[in-house]
Amino acid sequence: MTEQTDPRQLPGADPHTGNRKVDPVTGYDTTGHDWGGITELNTAFPKIVIWALVLTFLYSVVAWILLPAWPIGRDYTRGLLGLDQGEEAVSGFRALSEERTDWLDRFTTPDFAALQSDPALLEHAMPAAQRLFGDNCAACHGSSGQGGPGFPVLADDYWLWSGDPEEIAVTIRDGINANDDSRIAEMPSFGWMDRPERASLADYVAALPAGAVDASGPAAALFTENCAACHGDGGEGGLGIGAPSLTDAATIYGQDAETVFQTISHGRIGVMPAWAGRLSEAEVNLLAVYVAALATAGGGGAE
Repeated sequence: MTEQTDPRQLPGADPHTGNRKVDPVTGYDTTGHDWGGITELNTAFPKIVIWALVLTFLYSVVAWILLPAWPIGRDYTRGLLGLDQGEEAVSGFRALSEERTDWLDRFTTPDFAALQSDPALLEHAMPAAQRLFGDNCAACHGSSGQGGPGFPVLADDYWLWSGDPEEIAVTIRDGINANDDSRIAEMPSFGWMDRPERASLADYVAALPAGAVDASGPAAALFTENCAACHGDGGEGGLGIGAPSLTDAATIYGQDAETVFQTISHGRIGVMPAWAGRLSEAEVNLLAVYVAALATAGGGGAE
């Protein structure tokens, strides 16, 4: 006699209706939904996810109570811990300022020779000076003082008013063409001059660095009549009036004949902002020492 099997125990049969379907791979019941042969398992929601949600909710409640959380108009709840990140930031800034006060105060008096000869002081000051330079000067002069078109190189030995830190401090403090107290450096336009004369003069100036000029020719006479008053008889500059030398590679805009022609025709006027009022006197002097050190380290390049 053959043993009878309850059809409700057979794979694929529902224990109540006889239509129960079981996934043969996982052994889980299916929902009965079928998408082109893909069935949906009727699995329980993972307990680890439930616990994660519960713990996250509990943490949020604790955080709401202990930490700043709820906005109240223009203010917010401080929480039981009374934390205030604004106050912490101000406190940290004050602590940092107090920490550097000892060595920064040394720069208030511009005794640059003493400042530059103190290795221990410079060890503390130069990293701060580098950050100060990056925040205020690098946008125009480059992160290492390499300059660019229209902005002079600071890491070389070519200067309009000398590279002594005393003179650099004056430029930083008062700027160039920035206000009534600034240094003045302006190249006027010679557009009134006939174009052939401007072209001849441009060729003459472009040839000055190589020394390949005819000192007795008509172009030299044009230079003497129109340029020597500012740039010197031989184009050597250095007269303390913001007129650069034309006999070296230290050019801000370029010294090829075409660029010089544009300069002669339209003139040039650059502006160096005045940092007095935005930087303290100690910070100005600190930057002056830093920039002078850039020139010493990279001297000889082109401005």
